[in-house]
Amino acid sequence: MKHMKHMKRMKRSICVIGFVGLGALAAACGGGNQHSQLDIRLSEPAELSLGDNAFEAMVMQGSQPVTDAEVSLELFMAAMPSMDMPEMRSTVAMTHEGGGRYRGTGDVVMGGAWDATVMVMRGGEHLGDRTVTIIAR
Repeated sequence: MKHMKHMKRMKRSICVIGFVGLGALAAACGGGNQHSQLDIRLSEPAELSLGDNAFEAMVMQGSQPVTDAEVSLELFMAAMPSMDMPEMRSTVAMTHEGGGRYRGTGDVVMGGAWDATVMVMRGGEHLGDRTVTIIAR
């Protein structure tokens, strides 16, 4: 009988520890992510041209513009071994122009499909990013 009570107590303790552990795991994995409402849009250009291009991104959190972030854009084209071409990357610093609108200028050196990733940081913390593919002609 004593053995059964001891076993029941152990099972309850294990269940409590399990639930506490799951709660901590959910919180660590973003259960309370304050950045879930971040909306990042690359509004310009719709199509790239060779040479300098003006880029514009809008960053909103909920219905409010994000005005205090560090925003950059990375252009990436995958390597093309059959053409003996290495991958290409270029980073564009973007400046806040007002109302959550960030702008910057970057050079496109080759035609084709480029992945454009807008990255949003604040105080060294990654708030979010968004990647779109843009064609350079």
